[in-house]
Amino acid sequence: MRRRHKANALLIDFDGVLRQWDRPANPRHDEFLAAGLSWKLYVPAVTGVWTRAQWIDAIAAETGATAGELSDWESYRGFIDDKVLALVREVRAAGRPVALCTNATDDLRDDLALLGVSDAFDAVVSSSEIGVHKPSREFFDAACGALGVPAKWCLFVDDTHRNVEGARAAGLSAMRWTSDADIPYVRAALDL
Repeated sequence: MRRRHKANALLIDFDGVLRQWDRPANPRHDEFLAAGLSWKLYVPAVTGVWTRAQWIDAIAAETGATAGELSDWESYRGFIDDKVLALVREVRAAGRPVALCTNATDDLRDDLALLGVSDAFDAVVSSSEIGVHKPSREFFDAACGALGVPAKWCLFVDDTHRNVEGARAAGLSAMRWTSDADIPYVRAALDL
């Protein structure tokens, strides 16, 4: 059995790990979300081909929604999981770098500022800024490069199986996030 290295750096996903979402009251939430996450709308939105506004317009066209319906739906920006943020701070305090690694639209930095976490990371790697998205090898190469840490020393945490598998294929240690109950595993992998 090959022994894995303890990780020296943490690469952490934003949505579904650090940022959480309550279920909005909008009755068309599931329909809007499904349209927005369909590959033909999602990829241009998260690779910087479209702005967030263009993505929202495409969701409207796909669903027949009015501007008002979508404005109400997309104005909610979620909330930060305080336990995960405490973990990020603990990792950094232990001298290990942390990168936020996310597939995001062009307004990610605005969301980070709004949610008060702009300075919580050593690096922010956004797919819309680098032009490639998870789970591509190029995304993970850019993420490791942003921290200056080789892939074999990085732990990637994400709530999407496909992204975890992509990170592993790129040479990173990776785990699928399910809830705050996973924090002890992250801590152990980072030898904290």
